[in-house]
Parts: sequence; structure tokens; C-alpha cells
Amino acid sequence: MIDSTRYPRLSRIGSPADLRRFDEAELPAIADELRGYLIESVGKSGGHFGAGLGVVELTTALHWIYDTPHDRIVWDVGHQTYPHKILTGRRDRIHTVKQKDGVAPFPKREESEYDTFGVGHSSTSISAALGMAVANAALGNERKVVAVIGDGAMTAGMAYEALNHAGGMDDEPDLLVILNDNRMSISEAVGGVTRMLGRMTGSKTLNALREGGKKILGDKRSSGPARFVRRWEEHWKGMFVPSTLFEEMGFHYTGPIDGHDIKALVATLKTLKTMKGPQLLHVITTKGKGYELAEGDQIGYHAVSPFDPSKGVVAKGGAKKPTYTDVFGDWLCDMAAADPKLLAITPAMREGSGLVRFSKEYPQRYFDVAIAEQHAVTLAAGMACEGAKPVVAIYSTFLQRGYDQLVHDVAIQKLDVLFAIDRGGVVGPDGATHAGNLDLSYLRCVPNMVVMAPADERECRQMLSTGFQFNGPAAVRYPRGTGPGVAAGDALDTLPIGKAEVRRKGSRIALLAFGALVPAAEQVGDEYGLTVVNMRFVKPLDRALILELAKTHDGFVTLEDNVVAGGAGSGVAELLQAEGITLPVLQLGLPDAFQHHASREDLLAEAGLDVAGIRAAVLARWPALGERARNAAAG
Repeated sequence: MIDSTRYPRLSRIGSPADLRRFDEAELPAIADELRGYLIESVGKSGGHFGAGLGVVELTTALHWIYDTPHDRIVWDVGHQTYPHKILTGRRDRIHTVKQKDGVAPFPKREESEYDTFGVGHSSTSISAALGMAVANAALGNERKVVAVIGDGAMTAGMAYEALNHAGGMDDEPDLLVILNDNRMSISEAVGGVTRMLGRMTGSKTLNALREGGKKILGDKRSSGPARFVRRWEEHWKGMFVPSTLFEEMGFHYTGPIDGHDIKALVATLKTLKTMKGPQLLHVITTKGKGYELAEGDQIGYHAVSPFDPSKGVVAKGGAKKPTYTDVFGDWLCDMAAADPKLLAITPAMREGSGLVRFSKEYPQRYFDVAIAEQHAVTLAAGMACEGAKPVVAIYSTFLQRGYDQLVHDVAIQKLDVLFAIDRGGVVGPDGATHAGNLDLSYLRCVPNMVVMAPADERECRQMLSTGFQFNGPAAVRYPRGTGPGVAAGDALDTLPIGKAEVRRKGSRIALLAFGALVPAAEQVGDEYGLTVVNMRFVKPLDRALILELAKTHDGFVTLEDNVVAGGAGSGVAELLQAEGITLPVLQLGLPDAFQHHASREDLLAEAGLDVAGIRAAVLARWPALGERARNAAAG
């Protein structure tokens, strides 16, 4: 429970209705308490940190001005919503964030009526809020709709598609878009839009002239005098502001204002709440605001493990076991040294995808395209057309946003692009929005693709080299975190395309394991004397080996940390059916459901993909295996 002596105001706020009972003069003190409580809570639990600190004043002002949840606040980049969750009834549970059965790390509609739209990635808020505004107008609902977009999300094309639609509608929607401009994504925000926003300065004089002109001439675009005043305003505003982008798209632009000046925020929001049509408020904030260490290291404090706020995040001592991401980052630098045609692309995930070292050693061959997965994939396609060897480093869940480009721009044209897909399979604490549960299914069905899943660190490096040397589109899909601990080495050797590896020769049942589940399959295989195969390739499958094993075994078990529907196991079953072979195939994989947030180990166990779950599933299908094992142990 919250300490009422340390947080005398925040302890009395169980909902935004309680917040609105406070006088405006107390809002700065409430914001201070909220920031202090956020630092204390995330220090205990870990979680996303810097982004939430940057929107404390904005969150407080929004919930004080607007009648939430009747009025709708749509958050973008969900990791900035911890202050929102604290003010909306989850204050005493915020320390459970990202834990099993705890508070979700992102807005989640089923968790709270205040979470109006679920989001785990970015750049969806304006589209969703516009949809709400249009629906409310059609249904006669009198409510305000606000979209808060920030942390680099304005670099994605979808945001501009929504702005273009909203600003060009004949029946202008009543919609407020708040651009939370902190010049950051997870790392520094990049691109021309970011530079443009950095140059922009507001003009109170121009805003006053605009509003005065509307009162005199009206605000209809069809009237001649109003059109003249609008063009005059744009001309003169261009003298003060380097870009009139938002005005040209049909939005009334206000700002920029200090996003940490709660008095100015409240005054501005009061005015904007009364205005009709599409509005855009530009606020300047600092990621990590109010915690000196986070302000000084905005990348390092984007997300943190539990820490002592009085000391800050302390690096763990001892040798760190390399993650699959580390293996990729080292391979990328080594291959770049060997092949000058290699170019690396990331959609705003330099740190997460392991590209920090590469970005420093090969800055001219490194391309951060911002939060623009579609562009990242087609950019790679264009590079490949001219003989370069592009590598797209991307999370599994984020590649979904570039799927059309993967199919149309890369696969159809058989272009030489390697996709290094991180966070494949069960991811864990970030929940369903970040899970990579679908990639084997959505990649396996694409013609011309080679799809690989490594069983260990060494194999990951070999597969990356294999995909890079392959003349055509290829994907290496690896999980979050560490592997079984096999040394990756420093060689750039390759694997034969489509060839699996028999890890254990046994009898009766063959366990065909893909990727991260190979070690668990080996343990079960050892217990019951079963054949264990490290399949390596999801596409193409090792057809010859599968047909050979089908002649000598009573059944197959396929194992993958991907949904069963359309996954690697389905490929095995399809092959047998095409050959007219009738053989029992037990397909083990992830359920046909979106899993909640919990640890990777918990989620695998829930899906029956840990050793105990695999053992139970195999014995349920073939009970005689258990009897044979017991007899062998007894005799």
C-alpha cells in the first residue's frame, strides 16, 4: 500500500475523479508525488522507466482536464503509460507490472476502462482516436478524444496516413493529437521529421491572429476571405516556423510548449478542449525527467531491472553469458569485415537488435530508418537490386508490420535479403503485443524463402552465414535471451540448405524439434530411448530424412515455440500426406490464443513445451513408452 505520509495527495487518488477534486494549484505537488512514486515503484519491480517520467505532468493535466473514462485518451507507445495506470486505479498494483497475473506493461482494454485502446508497438494512436471520434459523431456521443503520440512514433508512416485522412475530411472530426516530443525513441529518434520538429518554435502572436480572423471571417474553407487569411497566415508563419507540415495537413497547430510546465499545459488544454476540428498540440518533454541518472542516460534507463533509486542501476558483475542478440551483433561485424557489400538496417531497434557495435564500427553501412518497418524491408529490396547484401535486423512481432513488403517487394522478386529475426517464439513479460509466436507460420507459406531456427548459439552464427550467402531471401529466427551455452566461435562457416541433424538415434518415436526446443526434446529422448532430430530448417524441410524416419518409426512428435496452426509441424504433416504416408504425428506448439505477460519459462510451461509438458504429451499418446522405461529401470 502507498505511504500516505510520503504521498499525502497521491494516496487519496484512486481514480481520475478523485484527481479532479483537487484544486488546480495543487497539481504541481501531485505531479511531484506521482514522479516520486513511479521512481520508487519501478525501482522495486523493474520495467519501462524513462518514458513514463517524461509524461508525468502531461498525464496529470489530461486526467484533470478531461472527464475520463467518458472522454477518451488514446496512448501511443504503451511504455509511457505507467503514470496513467497509477492514476487510474492501479496505483497499489503497479509494482506487479510485467509479472505473471500482474499489471500489464502496456494499455490493455480488458484490464481497465481507462485503457481505451491496446498498444504495444507504436504509431497507432491517431488512427484509433480518429476512428473513435468519427464513431462518436455518428452515434451522437458527446465526448472528447485525445491521442498522445510520442517517443519517436511520429516517424512511422501510419501516423501520417491518419493525419492526412483526419485533416482532409469534409466533416472535420473533433480530435486533439498531442505530440510528445522528447527527440527519443528507445535510442535517439532519427530522420528528417525529427530534425524538423527540433527546429520548430511556436508563435503566440500567430495563434492569436488566426483565432481572431476566424471570429471575424468564419472558419469555413470554402469562403474566399477565410482562404485568403489562411494562405496569408501560412506565409507569415513560415517566417517563424521552418515547417507548416501539420497546418498543411489540415490541423490547427499549437506549440511547442513546455511539457513539464503543468500550469501552461492546463491553460492550453482548457483552450483546446473548447475548439472544434482537428487540433495538434506540440509539447516538449525530457525522457527520464526528474531522475538525474535517467536524464543523463536516456537509452540505458528506457527499461530497467529492479534497482535502488538512491544508487541507480548497477551493472552485474561476473562474465555475462552471451545472448542470441549478442551472437548476431558479433556475427554482423565479422561478416561486414569479410564482405564490403553487407549493409545493416534496423527500424529504431539498435540496442534491442544488437547493432550498437556495428553502428560505431561501420557507421556508413548502418541504417536506422526509425519506426518504419515497411520502409525498412523495401529499402533492403532496393539495396539488393543494386548488388548490395542487406541484413534487416528486426523483432518477430515488428516484422508483421512489414509483411506485405516481405512478400511483394522481396520474395516475389527473389531478392537477396537476410532477415535476422530476434524475439522469435515466446518472449514473456511484455505480453502478447511483443510475442513472436506467429513467424514460422507466416514465413513458411511465402514462396522463395529459406527459414531457419537455431538450436544453440553456434548454430545461430552458422545459419546467419548460410542465409547471408544464400542467393535469395532468407530468415534466421532466434529467441530472446540466452541459449544452452554452446560457444558461437568466430568462424563464418555455413550449413547445407535444408539438411537436418540427428542428435540421438533411438526407436519407435522420432522427436522432430525446431529451434529453441531441441534441448528439451533431447532430455525427453534420452529418458525414453527416442530418436531426436534437430530440424534446423523450417523451409525447406529435410524431405529425405523425414521419409527415411517414417519407414522405421511408429510416429513423429514435432516441437516448436510457434503456434501449431500452419507452423513447422504442419509442414511435416503436409509432406507425409503428400507422399501418401499414414503415420501418427503429434504436433506440439503454442496454443491458438494470445498469451498474457509472464516469464518465458512460465509461458512455455503453460503451453506444455517444457520437459515435463513434452513428456506428459508423449506418454499420453504412447503410454507403452512409460511402461518400457519403467521395466528398463527395474531390470
